[in-house]
Amino acid sequence: MPPKVPNLAFLTESAPASYVAGLGRGASGFTTRSDIGPARDGPSAETISEAQAHRAEASCEDPESETGIFAGTIYEADDEEADRIFTAVDVAMESRRKARREALEADTHQKARAERPKIQDQFSDLKRGLSDVTDEEWESLPEVGNLTKRRKVRETKTYVVPDSVLVGNRNKLGLQSSLSARQQLGPDVTDLTDLVELRNARDKVLSLKLDQVSGAASGFSTLINPKDYLTDLSSVPLKSDAEIGDIKKARLLFDSMVRSNPKYAQGWIAAACVEEHAGRMVAARKLINTGCQQCPESEEVWLEAARLHNADGAKAILVNAVRNIQQSIPIWLKAAELEADPNAKKRVLRKGLDAIPHSVRLWKETVNLETSTSDARLLLTRAVEIIPQSVELWLALAKLGSFEHAKSVLSEAHKAVPTSHEIWIAGAHLLEHEAQQSASGPGNASETIWKTIENAVYELRNHGASFSREQWIAEAVTCDGLNLPLTCGAIIKATISMGVKPEDQIPTWLGDIESLQAQKRLTAARAVATFMLEVFPTRVDLWEKAIELEGESSETLLEKAVRHCPQAEILWLMWAKKKWLAGDVPAARDILEQAFFANLGSENISLAAAKLEIENGELDIARALLLRARKVANTSRVWMKATVFERQQGRFEESLTILEEALSKFPKCAKLYMIQGQIYDSLGDLAAARNAFIVGLKECSNDPRLWILASRLEEKDQKSIKARALLEKARLLIQGDDTLWAEAVRVEERVGASESAKSVLSRALQACPASGQLWAMSILREPRHSRKSRAGDATTKSGQHPLVLCAVARLFWAERKIAKAREWFRRAVRAAREDELDVGDIWTWWFRFEREYGNEAQHQEVVSMCSTAAPRHGEVWQRIAKAPGNEGKNTADLLNLVVDALDDDH
Repeated sequence: MPPKVPNLAFLTESAPASYVAGLGRGASGFTTRSDIGPARDGPSAETISEAQAHRAEASCEDPESETGIFAGTIYEADDEEADRIFTAVDVAMESRRKARREALEADTHQKARAERPKIQDQFSDLKRGLSDVTDEEWESLPEVGNLTKRRKVRETKTYVVPDSVLVGNRNKLGLQSSLSARQQLGPDVTDLTDLVELRNARDKVLSLKLDQVSGAASGFSTLINPKDYLTDLSSVPLKSDAEIGDIKKARLLFDSMVRSNPKYAQGWIAAACVEEHAGRMVAARKLINTGCQQCPESEEVWLEAARLHNADGAKAILVNAVRNIQQSIPIWLKAAELEADPNAKKRVLRKGLDAIPHSVRLWKETVNLETSTSDARLLLTRAVEIIPQSVELWLALAKLGSFEHAKSVLSEAHKAVPTSHEIWIAGAHLLEHEAQQSASGPGNASETIWKTIENAVYELRNHGASFSREQWIAEAVTCDGLNLPLTCGAIIKATISMGVKPEDQIPTWLGDIESLQAQKRLTAARAVATFMLEVFPTRVDLWEKAIELEGESSETLLEKAVRHCPQAEILWLMWAKKKWLAGDVPAARDILEQAFFANLGSENISLAAAKLEIENGELDIARALLLRARKVANTSRVWMKATVFERQQGRFEESLTILEEALSKFPKCAKLYMIQGQIYDSLGDLAAARNAFIVGLKECSNDPRLWILASRLEEKDQKSIKARALLEKARLLIQGDDTLWAEAVRVEERVGASESAKSVLSRALQACPASGQLWAMSILREPRHSRKSRAGDATTKSGQHPLVLCAVARLFWAERKIAKAREWFRRAVRAAREDELDVGDIWTWWFRFEREYGNEAQHQEVVSMCSTAAPRHGEVWQRIAKAPGNEGKNTADLLNLVVDALDDDH
């Protein structure tokens, strides 16, 4: 009987008359609206749709906006106050709930930790107890073996071995203790193996095998060197499966190519290369020989065939190649290369010249093989007759004769090739070489060379040869490299103005000088500068550039410079200094005297004359010159130098008298107040020094050095609070000055307030975020573990400031990283040179480092570089250089003095 299918459509039928919804779940004893029907008619369809649309619009509105009965009301002050009160209540309730929730979570966390503590907490008391364990107890602890993953010894099963196996092993491993019947006959009769005969037989077998291999490889039986043979075996490449598969694919591909297009030469070459790579040289030679038969007009195929064969086979192949391609230069050259005898090479090349007489390359190779100059000259004479357009052959012929012969050859070359600049330049080279070897010297040849290059430019332009200015300059650079200064200068003089507009001449020529300096072609650069001075003889900057290029031999140029620019003080001073450094003091005096009359009232020349006399011990003359300078120049700098001179001589009263007069003339000169205060300070009159600084601060309140000196005076008088106040006031007046902040940090450190110093330094970096001086101080005052990160920030924010680089070098120095420290010191002085920042403290720290870790050569290197740089600034350097008694000392002496005065705080 089939199962009864339930009727699932009962839900669509009407309920029975006695059905009560929810009766089974206890829903009885009450009556709903659905039981008694509606009290009135429901809303219409239009009303329902309108309500649904209104509900959809309301769902998109902001819930905070006032809608409904409040849509038209005005938001008044009491509404705002109510909202604020409700908001405050919500915030207070939320904070209360948050505090309660956090307390509950903390309590729960503590209970959980109390029930299940961490492992590290469980053993914390034991860890603390380990501090009491002695070294002997640690050493007496036993070593723990490795007990992890140890295999368990499995039970082994044993089996019974047959007796036959035991007996056989016994007989195999046993020793025979008795002699056989033949051995008992005597010592001459024995069965023992002769090892010597065995070794000889093995050598004979190996020799026979080597002979067989040699004969199979070469086609005839000869003995070969076993060592070479074994070397060849070791060089045989072992192919992997992938390489073998690639070779097979390539072989099929190129085989199909040469079959489909047998006249394609590259296909035969590629197929032969595949076989060569596979190690099948016989097949490769066979393929390339077939390629030579199929493509007899292709020189690439013949050359490849010669490469794949040995010397004799290659010669035979090239003979056939010459028969098919008689005009191929590479084939003739390859045939000559295969010949070992020079005479045979000559014969081959001359046959090639018979076939190709217009080949310059064959002529050159033939001439190179000649050992006799006369034979080479004859060959080249014949070559230029056949190929008159070859500049190379003309120049080679000119080099093989005398001066007169070379002149005639180059003259013929000009007629044959009028558009060649190489022939003209070669003529100038010839003239200069002759002038260098002659007794008269190069003076007479200079004009001749200049005329030659000038004619070259004119003739090339007339014949339409396009040779640009840049190409001429490149030729001048080549002449500079060949040590031919006259030719180089003539080329520059004749061509430097080509295509340059008058308004662009100076920037263009200065750019040429910089480019030539970068290439280290100073002769060409000097030639450009000389030509510029001929065009612009009154430009002082051009004279300075030329003098810089001239270097040590610039005395003649300086004399010309002051003649053309008598009002240029810098040129007079350079000339006088050069004479002074050379030891010619009278000449320096004469030069300065001429400069003084040429520039009446010149401050620099007057002071230079006084300095010259001071350096040479003529103090009375120097005093008279300074007096004359005060009357003629009458500048604040002259008065200041006069005051400093009297102070250095110990004449403080005269110095103060000059200062009083100077201050009456120049009340805004801050340096005069500084010198006055320092003199009173050195005399012990602190009140007068303080008064001088106070007056100076009123007149020159924007000079930070004056504020610093006033602060140091108060600090010297044990008034550190007043010193701080002065620096604070200075920072308010002079915003963003890092020297004031640095002095404030040092004041705090000198009074022992290290925490206050850190705070001031932090504020200083906020006020001057790019100050290299402050960042350098910050690096050196950081704890050791955080100095590197601080140094990284400093180099980034200060823009590779030289003082920061010096601080990083000192950081490596402290860590005993000598090579890195020396490298960073070099970077610091290089950055100082590029930024034109002559800070002597950097050199001092480097010299102190080299005195500790360097050798004598490194010491002298630092001293030499520092003397060349001649620094004048720096906190410690300037203080030592201007100290009484150190005047007139050179840079090397000052370097040693400043090193001894350094401390780790700077």
